[in-house]
Amino acid sequence: MIDKRLVPYGGLKKEPFSGSHNGMRYMMRSDNGKESTTFTVFIYPEPWCFEQTPEDQIERKTFELSEAGLDLAIAWLWERFETEQERWEQALQEMMHTVKNHTL
Repeated sequence: MIDKRLVPYGGLKKEPFSGSHNGMRYMMRSDNGKESTTFTVFIYPEPWCFEQTPEDQIERKTFELSEAGLDLAIAWLWERFETEQERWEQALQEMMHTVKNHTL
């Protein structure tokens, strides 16, 4: 899902980092800009962007802005993906229908 080497955790103070994996979207962002010592990871289902996803479909967890915190965040993402794999697979299927219906 996420290769830790690709996540510029120091850069999270400036810009959010986002991606997706098999129906599960995620976003990481600092909690207090340049002064931040923590960051929050959000997970939500395909197909919409973070801003368009209903609040009740977004889950979040906060971590220390450090190498250890990033390790914990990535482990949490994997745990959430594996725990709710059916949810993410369903979201991926629904996304395919959404894309198909919008192209007709």
